[in-house]
Amino acid sequence: MTALELDDVHREHGQGAGLVHALRGLSLTVLPGEFVAVMGPSGSGKSTLLNAAGGLITPTRGRVVVAGTDLAGLGVAGRAALRRRAVGYVFQELNLIPSLTAAENVMLPRELDGVRTRKARAEALAALAETGMADAAGRFPEDLSGGQRQRVAIARALVGERRLILADEPAGALDSQGGEEIMRVLRTRCDAGAACLMVTHESRHAAWADRVVFLRDGLAVDSTEPARGPEILLEHR
Repeated sequence: MTALELDDVHREHGQGAGLVHALRGLSLTVLPGEFVAVMGPSGSGKSTLLNAAGGLITPTRGRVVVAGTDLAGLGVAGRAALRRRAVGYVFQELNLIPSLTAAENVMLPRELDGVRTRKARAEALAALAETGMADAAGRFPEDLSGGQRQRVAIARALVGERRLILADEPAGALDSQGGEEIMRVLRTRCDAGAACLMVTHESRHAAWADRVVFLRDGLAVDSTEPARGPEILLEHR
């Protein structure tokens, strides 16, 4: 079973003279254990691709299948339940809830899916430790730096048994070292069997992926394996 399949996906915004073709018949498959990076110029459809893959928007036409489930057969509540159960999403805007601590933000999707509080908290603390934020569990977003908030958002995407991780510039607010640490976390999750689809403009981050897909004007124009340096090959293979 594929982790994610997009089949001839189109997405259009607006109408008449303002009509925008964000995706133009895009097809893409991501397998369990595969780390796929998506690159392309601004306006090429990268974020639209992630939003369609996560069921946050519906295609104008085409098919999106997540873990064997065709999203077209689900309503809004069904798509939300699937995201909570199987999909971790790292937004560029982070979308942390200011009134919740770091641990509570990470726990929230698990609690909404019916996981008992004690188990949800244990899973949240493990995810925070994985992203280097164990000491910040009781702190609120306003007390954290931008990079720390980004790590909390990534922990929220990783918590529980997420089989598909969708990441929109997950290291955008981090310095070089922090970015490499987060790439290592994502790479490790994929090596353990999860799938990751990551949008990035940084070739050094794309180098951690198994495959790089290049978008232009809403179409995949190329797909290639990145040229990894020997230090990455030694660490991850």
